[in-house]
Amino acid sequence: MNPADRPAARLTAPGRWPTVAVDATAGAALFLATLGPGQVLSGPSWLLALQTALVAPLAWRRRAPMTVLAAIGLAAAVQWALDVQLPADAALLVALYTVAAHRPWRHALLAALALQAGILLAAARWAPPGQFPFTVAALSAMAAAALMTGLWTRERRAYVTSLERDREQRARLAVAEERARMTRDMHDIVTHNLSVMVALADSAAHVRHSAPDRAAAAMEHIAVTGRQALEDMRRSLSTGHDFAASRDLTTSSDGLAISSDGLAASHELAASGVVVTSGGDSLDAMRQPAPGIADLGPLAERMRAAGLATRLRVTGDAEAVPAAAQLTIYRLVQEALTNTLRHAPTTGADVRVDVSARRAEVEVIDVPGLVAPADTGPRDTGPGDTGLRDKGPRDPRPRGSGPRSGLRGEGRGIAGMRERVAAYGGTLDAGPVAGGGWRVLAVLDLRPPR
Repeated sequence: MNPADRPAARLTAPGRWPTVAVDATAGAALFLATLGPGQVLSGPSWLLALQTALVAPLAWRRRAPMTVLAAIGLAAAVQWALDVQLPADAALLVALYTVAAHRPWRHALLAALALQAGILLAAARWAPPGQFPFTVAALSAMAAAALMTGLWTRERRAYVTSLERDREQRARLAVAEERARMTRDMHDIVTHNLSVMVALADSAAHVRHSAPDRAAAAMEHIAVTGRQALEDMRRSLSTGHDFAASRDLTTSSDGLAISSDGLAASHELAASGVVVTSGGDSLDAMRQPAPGIADLGPLAERMRAAGLATRLRVTGDAEAVPAAAQLTIYRLVQEALTNTLRHAPTTGADVRVDVSARRAEVEVIDVPGLVAPADTGPRDTGPGDTGLRDKGPRDPRPRGSGPRSGLRGEGRGIAGMRERVAAYGGTLDAGPVAGGGWRVLAVLDLRPPR
């Protein structure tokens, strides 16, 4: 059923009067306005009762439009039979308007035909001599005006309802998209940082007796990685909290009331953000820019510290890439390196990032046989730096099972990468390469939408 065809609710918006009270007040005003011009006050008492019968049903006109029209029509028929003219017959026009505004068009057509029959009867009895056509035309014009006004009101209400429903749907979709983004970010942040921390912890445990300084450096890296993970989580969840707040402000500022269900959907993200973030930490996290291409160097350095030999090459104009696309590139590289660290820690990783204002290409390839740095201390890494050293053997840590072979099932990480790339109309290719190893190639279309 079309929402415009439903009878009006018992109550209007919160803080307003019930519809019955509003309609009763309007009916009382019509009753008083039609007392003076006619013979009600100077005539017998039954005229007052007939006047009341014509106007009183209007109090329930929006709750039962057809019933009210029938009741007023019955009172008008009695009036016609008694050969009494009353100005309160205007209640018939109000009832017709209400039927057209709140009931299906078939009901409105039936009501209009019934009223037109009444107009013909009234004109036949009370029209001045020779004025029958003019009387019918005048009364029919008033009835048509009431009918068309009601139909316009009904269509307008249906249009506003469709706008509200469409906006609620867009709000839910936006919340779902934001929730998916937060899920991808949480997966990338938690998986990457935990993988690095586990690798560092294994390294520290392995060399704690033979090289205490390297073990201490690894523990320092664990602390730095943990703090970075917390900061990234706060930033991601704070973004979701601000998103929910902005949706709330939007729905309350443009004049169209959205349902409590739509607002509740928006507040789900806000609730999630409140649980994890605190005021000061959230603000501090939001002041820090989201990671981008410039942060790939430190990311590669952390991977080297965890024992994964990493070569990073960045070409092109990184400043021409939007911040959101830079975050996507960072997350793609982060997830690919994390997968290499988890599934093939005895290999190295070759990272190539080529960017421009129109296109970005990210490639991460497992490179068997590369040697990780001998120390876990941080050092600067820039574009073109191999991130490898020729001296120092790799620590024989008991992690992983060697290079990957064959196809690997797509978990949440690969699926999240595909979602990120799809947001830019790009492509993602992930799979084994000839000669061993694994390759991830992502191409992003950075051209503005037409």
